[in-house]
Amino acid sequence: MTRRSVLAVGAHPDDIELGCGGALAKHVAAGDHVTMLVVTRGEEGPGKSSQRVAEQQAAADALGIDKLIWGEGFLDCRVSLQEFELVHLIEDAIDKVSATVVYTHMANDSHQDHRVVSRCTMGAARWVSTIMAYGGPSAVGFNPTAFIDISDSLDKKIEALMCHVSQAEASEKVSASWVRSSAEH
Repeated sequence: MTRRSVLAVGAHPDDIELGCGGALAKHVAAGDHVTMLVVTRGEEGPGKSSQRVAEQQAAADALGIDKLIWGEGFLDCRVSLQEFELVHLIEDAIDKVSATVVYTHMANDSHQDHRVVSRCTMGAARWVSTIMAYGGPSAVGFNPTAFIDISDSLDKKIEALMCHVSQAEASEKVSASWVRSSAEH
């Protein structure tokens, strides 16, 4: 079986774990090469930016992620001001890891950074054979057409998400019980 190269793109620390952490854990378990691209350091959210960076690294380690890439110069809640640069950042990441599977935010999301990252990822990944959009707490009307059974990796997703202590303390939607009930639903 050929190893796939997977790239997961998220606007902020914790977005990827919330949206597709269980799927990424399954990829890792299958022996796929998995990379995360986090566009901002979440400086507008709860917690200091340095803390959020450390939390993201701990979460990536918990999932067994091969590589964590950070966007440089992209500011939380201002990503839309740099769409051209963002498309190129994502294209470069796709090329660097030879991604054959890309995960990103769904387009219909209430957070402006999530919408822009989704749109730019779709453009940057136009030649990638598999693009998967994930939902999260700020997704609006999420109606998936493909499902990945993460029952065997849900605990790993929750373990990674709980590394984001600053977010778990600030939101009930970054909690083990919310994530478990969402996944079961």
